[in-house]
Amino acid sequence: MTRRRVLLVLAFILVVAAGVGIWRWRAGSGRSAIQFDTAKVERGKIVAKVTATGTLSAIVTVQVGTQVSGRIAALHADFNSAVKKGQLIAKIDPLLFQASVDQARANLVAAEGNLAKSQVQAVDARRQYVRQKELAERKLNAQADLDTAQANADAADAQVKASDGAVAQARAALRQAEVNLAYTDIVSPTNGTVISRNVDVGQTVAASLQAPTIFVIAEDLAKMQVDTSVAESDVGRLRPGMPASFTVDAYPSEVFRGVVRQIRKAPQTVQNVVTYDAVIDVDNPDLKLMPGMTANATFIYAEKDDVIKVPNAALRFRPPPGMLAAGSGQGRPSGAGAAGQGARPAGAPQRPGAEAADRRTVWTLDGEQAASQRIRIGISDGSFTEVTEGDLKAGELVITDAVGGPASGMAAGLRRGL
Repeated sequence: MTRRRVLLVLAFILVVAAGVGIWRWRAGSGRSAIQFDTAKVERGKIVAKVTATGTLSAIVTVQVGTQVSGRIAALHADFNSAVKKGQLIAKIDPLLFQASVDQARANLVAAEGNLAKSQVQAVDARRQYVRQKELAERKLNAQADLDTAQANADAADAQVKASDGAVAQARAALRQAEVNLAYTDIVSPTNGTVISRNVDVGQTVAASLQAPTIFVIAEDLAKMQVDTSVAESDVGRLRPGMPASFTVDAYPSEVFRGVVRQIRKAPQTVQNVVTYDAVIDVDNPDLKLMPGMTANATFIYAEKDDVIKVPNAALRFRPPPGMLAAGSGQGRPSGAGAAGQGARPAGAPQRPGAEAADRRTVWTLDGEQAASQRIRIGISDGSFTEVTEGDLKAGELVITDAVGGPASGMAAGLRRGL
């Protein structure tokens, strides 16, 4: 063999060895790049709940206003004042209203005097008519005189009625003036606590268009309510009478408890988000809770002990197409899946819309082998979901994510026992 041929053979061997080395290096790097994130299937308690925010308020809140305009002459209550029903809490300057009462009373006296005068004139006119009638019967006067006397008598009777009406009007005006004068005394309509005062002494209030609010009184701060905004997707899980709990920023370590009184059917739409008001009744014997506090409420609508539960991240995991192709035939179809929807090859892609609302596919990792399982799910607490049917056991590892490496690397890892 010539030296040139030997060199060619050696060069060919070196090229083949380099190609094999590069191929093996690429295959090895693809296998080492893929990594699975896993979590354990657990057994324990699961609590399904709905959360919402709301605002505390007294069950009965009364806005105390004024029906007359005027200057505030005195205030007999302030913030946090305890008041009784009928107690004087503010006074509007009564001088103008007292003057109106005096004027209305004088008008009534004048009207009553006019009535008395009309009555006397009516008696005299009736007497003149009777006299003219007697003379007419004896043919001692003209018929015109009799007719005039009768007309005067009738007119006098009508004047009595008009004067009587004027007296009634004056009496009504006096009553109205007295009522307006009484409205200058602003009294509490209920027993309670003043939680807001909106005026000061000397301020003028105008009640021409609407009654201005002077005080806001909470009837009983020992019993309060929380008005919560519950999303329309969650409101169907709530029922009147179910227990609820909440916290407030003022006492972050303390949990307050109440009962859902009603779910109001009036929708509230803010930026195309529809919510409903779920009202919670709360006892407040220590008066810790105050109107206006923000409450973070929790409604528990289902609770189960000692159940198999899987992390929600495992339910959301969707393997790449390469992983599905490599994992065909390696899945473990659960008994629930076989009975509920018929056998399906483990790892086969699920047709969009074919999976029932309570059916899910999860991927488990047993040592170095990944496999899919079909399960039926129940209630969820937001982090874990109950498994009602399937072959999952507590302690098994479920895949929550696959990171690193191309799809081919994942496929190689499944085939070769990564």
